[in-house]
Amino acid sequence: MKEKIGVMVCGHGSRDEGAVREFGSVAKGIAERLPQYEVDSGFLEFATPIIRDGLDNLVESGHNHILAIPGMLFAAGHAKNDIPSVLNAYAAKKEGLKISYGRELGIDLKMIRAAGDRIMQAINEAEEEVPLHETMLVVVGRGASDPDANSNVSKVMRMLWEGLGFGWGETVYSGVTFPLVEPGLEHAARLGYKRIVVFPYFLFTGILVNRIYDYTDKVAAQHPDIEFIKAPYLNDHPLVLDCFADRVLEILDGTNNMNCGLCKYREQALGFEDEVGMIQESHHHHVEGIGTGTHSHDHDHSHHHSHDHSHSHSHDHGHSHGHDHGHDHHHHPYPHADHPLGPVTMKKK
Repeated sequence: MKEKIGVMVCGHGSRDEGAVREFGSVAKGIAERLPQYEVDSGFLEFATPIIRDGLDNLVESGHNHILAIPGMLFAAGHAKNDIPSVLNAYAAKKEGLKISYGRELGIDLKMIRAAGDRIMQAINEAEEEVPLHETMLVVVGRGASDPDANSNVSKVMRMLWEGLGFGWGETVYSGVTFPLVEPGLEHAARLGYKRIVVFPYFLFTGILVNRIYDYTDKVAAQHPDIEFIKAPYLNDHPLVLDCFADRVLEILDGTNNMNCGLCKYREQALGFEDEVGMIQESHHHHVEGIGTGTHSHDHDHSHHHSHDHSHSHSHDHGHSHGHDHGHDHHHHPYPHADHPLGPVTMKKK
């Protein structure tokens, strides 16, 4: 039987009509990026159509291989357990149907850049100019009973903090885990920054996003000397839609999903865009083995480099950084070398 591939976007669902509408807009954006496939969508709970309805539509229109992705930022219980169990139960009842399940959006440089856009959009709309190093970033995650998902939000916050050059950064959560939004913002207010940007790292609106903004207002009212800025959540940012399309296509590619996806030499990392495609090389080769008792200290420092390596970081997916090694051994300048809390603070006086 000829394979006919369809795409299924699996959402969590919400009682909030705005969130359901926004999910529909994201599903439409994914479909626009994948014109070669029919794309359907459905929800796990709280809203219709349910996932099974979307699968029915694809099967009835002759699809026998469905590429399913979770419409979620991180893999916690819903992406790891609930959605796969719905998909597996459905596939078990349909002879000849194959459902391949992709991964969540996860930590991805496209997502970080989308988040950076949302944050800078809010800052650029503010009336006063406050230097970024006098501004604090607070990223709000959903919060889960899965520490892996929670720690991902911390990593996102760090990449945004460092990428944009904020004075300080903290991670708080809207529920389930700690610190929650209100105590987290109260803590942030004690650190002495003139401005605090609160950014919900959420895909869609809903009761939690509204609560985040409400708590921001509440804490701001108690600290009139600090400017609190509410950044918009991710929603259907074009880079978010691109990332969703990537998740579908990588199911077919069998991509090896190693951390190379966050490599600043391979993709545009926020704040480090100048380093894409730079030569990757060790600056430590001339000290390798020293101190092991087998290495003589009169080693030759003339470095005869006949580097013909197209040394690819190849974790089974041809991830070559274009290493034509013309060696002049320099470190690329760190973009925040002059940050007030930065590298110079550790230098000997």
